[in-house]
Amino acid sequence: MFETTVKIDGMMCGMCEAHISDTIRSAFSVKKVSASHSKGQAVVLSEQPLDEAALRAAIAKTGYEVTDVSSRPVEAKKGFLAGLFKK
Repeated sequence: MFETTVKIDGMMCGMCEAHISDTIRSAFSVKKVSASHSKGQAVVLSEQPLDEAALRAAIAKTGYEVTDVSSRPVEAKKGFLAGLFKK
């Protein structure tokens, strides 16, 4: 599983967040997308790394500007209690 953080300039409200989230969901096979206009970013969880150039292009078509993209591998959560019993 991969977590990709996309810094986005121009989001002003909840509708902007929805527009970004819908754009990412329609362009890529993702598990989860969470966009925040107050943080100026979207966080994407996916099975495979996302193509950064394609991600930038998809978001640019919506009129927003991607200022940074970072990705890191993360452990897939197996359930709500999985993290509580890790040592």
